[in-house]
Amino acid sequence: MALMRTITGPSDLKRLSRRQVDQLAAEIRDYLITSVSRTGGHLGPNLGVVELTIALHRVFDSPRDTILFDTGHIGYVHKLLTGRHDFSTLRQEGGLSGYPSRAESDHDVVENSHASTSLSWAIGIASGRKLRGETGRHTVAVIGDGALTGGMVWEALNNIAEHRDLPLIIVINDNERSYAATRGGMADYLASLRATPEYESVLSWGKRQLNRTPVVGRQVYDTLHGMKKGLKDIVSPQGMFEDLGLKYLGPVDGHDVEAMETALRRAHDFGGVVLVHALTEKGHGYDPATADEADRFHAVGKINPETGLPLELSGRSWTDEFSDELVRLGKEREDIVAITAAMLIPVGLQPFAERFPERVFDVGIAEQHAVTMAAGLSYAGLHPVVCVYATFLNRAFDQLLMDCALHRQGVTFVLDRAGVTGTDGASHNGMWDLTLLGMVPGVRVAAPRDGQQVARALREAVTVEDAPTVVRFPKGSVGAPVEAVRTVGTVDVLREPERGPAGDLSALDPVDLLVVGIGSMAATALEVADKLQAEGRSVMVVDPRWVLPVSDDLVELARGARTVAVVEDSVVGGVAGQVRQRLDDEGLTVPVHGYGVPAQFLDHGSRAQVLDRIGLTADSVATSLSGRLASSLTGRPA
Repeated sequence: MALMRTITGPSDLKRLSRRQVDQLAAEIRDYLITSVSRTGGHLGPNLGVVELTIALHRVFDSPRDTILFDTGHIGYVHKLLTGRHDFSTLRQEGGLSGYPSRAESDHDVVENSHASTSLSWAIGIASGRKLRGETGRHTVAVIGDGALTGGMVWEALNNIAEHRDLPLIIVINDNERSYAATRGGMADYLASLRATPEYESVLSWGKRQLNRTPVVGRQVYDTLHGMKKGLKDIVSPQGMFEDLGLKYLGPVDGHDVEAMETALRRAHDFGGVVLVHALTEKGHGYDPATADEADRFHAVGKINPETGLPLELSGRSWTDEFSDELVRLGKEREDIVAITAAMLIPVGLQPFAERFPERVFDVGIAEQHAVTMAAGLSYAGLHPVVCVYATFLNRAFDQLLMDCALHRQGVTFVLDRAGVTGTDGASHNGMWDLTLLGMVPGVRVAAPRDGQQVARALREAVTVEDAPTVVRFPKGSVGAPVEAVRTVGTVDVLREPERGPAGDLSALDPVDLLVVGIGSMAATALEVADKLQAEGRSVMVVDPRWVLPVSDDLVELARGARTVAVVEDSVVGGVAGQVRQRLDDEGLTVPVHGYGVPAQFLDHGSRAQVLDRIGLTADSVATSLSGRLASSLTGRPA
């Protein structure tokens, strides 16, 4: 890594010879394979943009020129070229973020990592600089072909077409994939732009000449790349972009630094909006990442760099529990269909798609469209199951509210990665859903506490045909089932207070504390009970299962408690706020203490580290409640 270590910033790249550039690309690729295999991270996407990112930084002058990555998980090479060489704690607490981070570098701008936003950022930045009279600064948006399926891109392009004089360059990183293969009309259109067989065969011939006779071959290859009107325009239809008035360059081999630099310099010098179409290969240069089923290298855990095989075998996941039950339901009910937004594999829909391919809709990175389409499917007599990460439901809140809830459509939402997810940082924590859902009239929300309850909740959710339903669960491996000791209506009682003849609590006495464990936090609630019972407190632990709206059964249990605590892995005020409001509506003066995630953007770290940092652990909650109980237990609640 001798050459890579000398690169402390983009200016160092500009002094490199062509041979050194190729050496640097090889060093970076080797470093990514070695380092990410130790920490986990987005390996495949970054291997695909090594040469492209080097070319960007050799042509443009970051941070004076602004380079935006859509999405930010392709920013590892950018980090290395801007002087961040220590990947030993990538995505770990105190280490480098897995996405661009303003706290790390002035070279980083957009860190939210939700796809399809870069063009809106770009026209905003470029227009703002124009209004401020700042000249000579370019804005570059690097956007994957998968992100082009998002609606915001087309809203932005429509706007950009009105401002074609802006120094704005759009680089399409076209690898035919988002998480998995990109689908839809845009994917088909880009496929036509990738070149007809005639264009591809001529370029392949040029590359062969380059390998045989480097000097003559390079001249031939460069000439072919430069023959825009003589070759590419004849065989490649780029009309849609040019019909918008956007200058189009390409397709360009994204793994040929020299070809990329040539195209980017032409775009730089053009003096207006230019779209550069770069062809790349996800996982390029690493055989395991380009083999069959290579999409598992989109994001990896710790792996053997030689084989690409995982070093740590994870157990059965929450997603597995959902996936298996959906297939079972699909066999029983022909009206059940599934929708995903370019996340077929990670949300567990692939088995359902293999069994019922005609009943799965992958709409691309288009959550808003997915939700309203689901409303339409419901109206047509089907029961759609919309599967997204909890963080991405934020993007379709209006459609959930106005298209599904207002119209009382029977649509089931399955929110994977709910709560604190940890290593992907602030934008990927699924911590907003319960607070947002609490504002939606008629919605019914289940938070399963274990794998068995995932199946049970899903089965109950798809029976509801007059309102949207939601089933949410966290990331990772699912633990052992948490058994209920009894059931009160819809509420499972997980721990009873000790009652008996020896001066303990009688059947008529109120319990000191009713702990409501929401979803996976039920296990934490039980630990809290252990600690408080050891202090002599009488504690009942319950799981309401269907957490919104607050059930009558939970209200009745609260009548028999002096204090109520709600433990949830959502923003404070989610379920706790709804419980507090419901008890107030019933005229109960029982104090309700909420323990959840603070309304803050949380830095990356493991889930356990983040929970400890925010005080959402059994020790922290028990200590807080112990103090509150000591000062507030004064009598029976009203």
